[in-house]
Amino acid sequence: MNSKENHTHFIKSEAKRLGFLSCGISKAGFLEEEAPRLEKWLNNNMHGEMAYMENHFDKRLDPTKLVEGSKSVISLLLNYYPEEQQNSESYKISKYAYGKDYHFVIKEKLKTLFHSIQENIGEVYGRAFVDSAPVLDKAWAAKSGLGWMGKHSNLLTQQVGSFYFIAELIVDLELEYDTPVTDHCGTCTACIDACPTEAIVEPYVVDGSKCISYFTIELKNEIPTEMQGKFDDWMFGCDVCQDVCPWNRFSKPHEEPLFNPNPELLSMTKKDWEEITEDVFKKTFKKSAVKRTKFSGLKRNIDFIK
Repeated sequence: MNSKENHTHFIKSEAKRLGFLSCGISKAGFLEEEAPRLEKWLNNNMHGEMAYMENHFDKRLDPTKLVEGSKSVISLLLNYYPEEQQNSESYKISKYAYGKDYHFVIKEKLKTLFHSIQENIGEVYGRAFVDSAPVLDKAWAAKSGLGWMGKHSNLLTQQVGSFYFIAELIVDLELEYDTPVTDHCGTCTACIDACPTEAIVEPYVVDGSKCISYFTIELKNEIPTEMQGKFDDWMFGCDVCQDVCPWNRFSKPHEEPLFNPNPELLSMTKKDWEEITEDVFKKTFKKSAVKRTKFSGLKRNIDFIK
């Protein structure tokens, strides 16, 4: 094995040891195919009030502008599919938000992985990313062979579906690079047909400004009245396009204790949610991603859908 192969093998083994589902590696550079797509999406205002999506256009498409001297993008997947789900008499939150906020959980794992790389390979410079900077994580994961972009614009993998987080380490180390896999959506349109707000405007294109996740998390103003009755009881995020996807029949429960939900979350009914106090909210979602919408935001969402 040459050093490139050795280093690649070490990084992938270490990622597995830390509990990552899979690890793929791409050569850092300009994302040619993504550039016109992102430009068109922004020009069509599909980002709604998410103004931050307009920032750092160049960095978003080229990690070498984001991390000086970078040569490789190491993409990692971490499963979050829960063993138990909310009871059917409840307003719903996205499965990714059941447990501890994934930013903290993954950042710790990435830090450990990066330290291991530095200890075993030598002086490597790089940065870790979890949803926290202008990195097109799904595009990089697809380029690294970890799955293909589904018609709902989530990354899909034949073995495990799509209920996982994506994170990256961008490093100044040359490694062996993986190749993309083929698209296996075929003629299926389950996600397009099931979207309650018709946000998947055409295969592979999601109008972010029509998505339930956008309305319940990102939107700070009032939810437009024309969306009344379309939320299908989702009060934080939405999993409909993933729930109906045939590839998610292969989802297996995660093995990360920090992603286990607060038992109260699973047992709460609609009535409990309607009467939730700020204290209960703070206790139930102490270290959860749900805190992003704040107590007032969750109350707004519940009032809108009840």
